[in-house]
Amino acid sequence: MKTAIIASSLLAGSAAAFTSNTAEQASSALKAMPERKWDTMVDKTQRSKAVPFLPRPINLDGSMVGDLGFDPFYLSSIPKDFSGFIQPPSWESRNSLPTLYWMREAELKHGRVCMMAWFGWLATDGAFGFPLRFPGEIYSVESIPTAYEAHNVLVSQGSMGFLLLAVSVVEFCTGAVLVEVAKGDSDRAAGDFGLDPLNFLKDKTQEEKDRMAMREIANGRLAMLAFAGVSTQAALSEATHAFPYF
Repeated sequence: MKTAIIASSLLAGSAAAFTSNTAEQASSALKAMPERKWDTMVDKTQRSKAVPFLPRPINLDGSMVGDLGFDPFYLSSIPKDFSGFIQPPSWESRNSLPTLYWMREAELKHGRVCMMAWFGWLATDGAFGFPLRFPGEIYSVESIPTAYEAHNVLVSQGSMGFLLLAVSVVEFCTGAVLVEVAKGDSDRAAGDFGLDPLNFLKDKTQEEKDRMAMREIANGRLAMLAFAGVSTQAALSEATHAFPYF
């Protein structure tokens, strides 16, 4: 009996010693782990306004017009200098184009294009009472029955060359502006090209300018969804090519 008690005590002591060492090793390993990138991408003390069950993306603090806190994949928190996309490092020294600036520039560009594209698609198909076309037989309804068929027809006619040239000029000019920002020669806001031919913003307060900017962003976001929807619906079958696409 005494022998059994002594053996049990020795085994218990050995197990306790092993457990203690293991716990200390695990604790040391945790302390030695490097800081996670995630910890620098979120503010754990606040919730996202758009997705309340997620922490707030670190760069979406509500200070930018149109910032509703929606970034479930935390793309805006990725530390990245996008100036290298438009200006190779070997050219000359530059500052940087941070992630949030680049993404707002892209959002506004795509939103503006989609606002025009959605209107153009429906106007071409006569959604506003009559088909709106360029003059000339090659642009008539007989030559191009619907907006869905316009791309292939115009490519075969060779008319898309002009569009490619126009897009190239626009991209070159906007790229030149971003190079100035990257070099520190311009402090323009993302997407601001100073284009206001009707003087909507003349003599307006900053609050009124921000309200107009919010309207543009909201309509641009809606237009991106709308254009994706109408182009997809029109492509579902031959019966949905023409307005009203069902």
